[in-house]
Amino acid sequence: MENFAQLLGTIDSFVWGPPLLILLVGTGIYLTVGLGLLQITKLPLAIKYLFSKDHGDGAQGDVSSFASLCTALSATIGTGNIVGVATAVKAGGPGAIFWMWVAAFFGMATKYAEGLLAVKYRVVDENGQMSGGPMYYIERGLGNKFLAKMFALFGIGVAFFGIGTFAQVNAIKDAALLSFHIPVPVTAAVLTVLVALVTIGGIKRIAQVASAIVPFMAIFFILASAVVLILNLSSIPAAVSLVIQSAFNPEAAFGGAAGVTMIMVMRSGIARGVFSNESGLGSAPIAAAAAKTNSCVRQGLIAMTGTFIDSIIICTLTGLVLVMTGTWNDPSLAGAAMTNTAFNIGMGSGIGQYVVTVGLMFFAFTTILGWNYYGERCTEYLFGIKGIKPYKLVYIVLVASGSFLHLSLIWTLADIVNGLMAIPNLIGLLGLSKVVFSETRSFFSGLSVAAKAEKAFQA
Repeated sequence: MENFAQLLGTIDSFVWGPPLLILLVGTGIYLTVGLGLLQITKLPLAIKYLFSKDHGDGAQGDVSSFASLCTALSATIGTGNIVGVATAVKAGGPGAIFWMWVAAFFGMATKYAEGLLAVKYRVVDENGQMSGGPMYYIERGLGNKFLAKMFALFGIGVAFFGIGTFAQVNAIKDAALLSFHIPVPVTAAVLTVLVALVTIGGIKRIAQVASAIVPFMAIFFILASAVVLILNLSSIPAAVSLVIQSAFNPEAAFGGAAGVTMIMVMRSGIARGVFSNESGLGSAPIAAAAAKTNSCVRQGLIAMTGTFIDSIIICTLTGLVLVMTGTWNDPSLAGAAMTNTAFNIGMGSGIGQYVVTVGLMFFAFTTILGWNYYGERCTEYLFGIKGIKPYKLVYIVLVASGSFLHLSLIWTLADIVNGLMAIPNLIGLLGLSKVVFSETRSFFSGLSVAAKAEKAFQA
């Protein structure tokens, strides 16, 4: 068993090593150049679309564009924003935050392409619901069923054994026990019932819950972080300066004796950034495919805002709190405990840990919901609608048992499968990049013509 654990650890390090990280960021760079820095020039338009309905003729879908984004964010904004940022800064120092920004910037172009292709190649299933995502654009766009099936298989694996269940359930269980002294069996029972009630209702129920919880939890955590920053306003310039300096010169943070190299800082920041916003992994486009819209470009722009909200805003706030309070450099602290302590110091009272705990519990719960939907769509792709009910039952059982399991081997295996998800998706994005560029040019050319016509009419 020990040899098997070492083997899985070696495979995990290889899968999440430089080749995959280069492929992830490289795809983002390629798309950024091909799209003409769309994540900068069109971000205001994307935010405008986020809060407006698509009234175009023939708009099809199951939920609103806003609800589909909330569903995607429910799976994306999770423990990675609290625990993941702390892990990155602990391993790579404050400079890791800078490389998280880099991953997020190029990841916005990747997320845009994913959302665009998801809508363009989506289909209507036997239940009359929209199904889409990498498995569909890989099969229908690239014509490669093998890669499409591999993505779907890995997606189910991640939903069952990784991001979807055990990691989130354990985070909720630990938070409830440590901060509120709620017994584990009680947490397990309540969580299982809530997950069952929501997920059995399908995408519309999940989207309703996500649309209610995600904006609330995001605003709650952003405001709490803003309070810490305001109370420690004078420390912000030094914290930002340290982030930028140590991104290229780790000695600025660690000192020469630490042995931390720039490559280590880059790897820590990029890997954790991708883990947090999931740009390139292929999960978010599954939710994007359910949006009511007649424009794949419009939905791509809305999907792009997910990475902006997750990494540029929320992860940055968490990172700055960790740096300015100095907790990142405390050898006795790691993960959620580090973030708890940082908020306690920043707020000058004991309420900081409860802010983090409540945020962590909400984040983890909605991640369970979002990944339930992702796994369901992957199951339907492989086995048809007859596989959905058995899938949901297995998922609920895994959620129920997650509080009582400490299976490091399963988590390592899930880490591997999570990384493997990205490979067929990135191949699909690169292979269909000309489609992305063509659809984008066509859409914005049409907007330009319409704007000129409206201006001429008003004149």
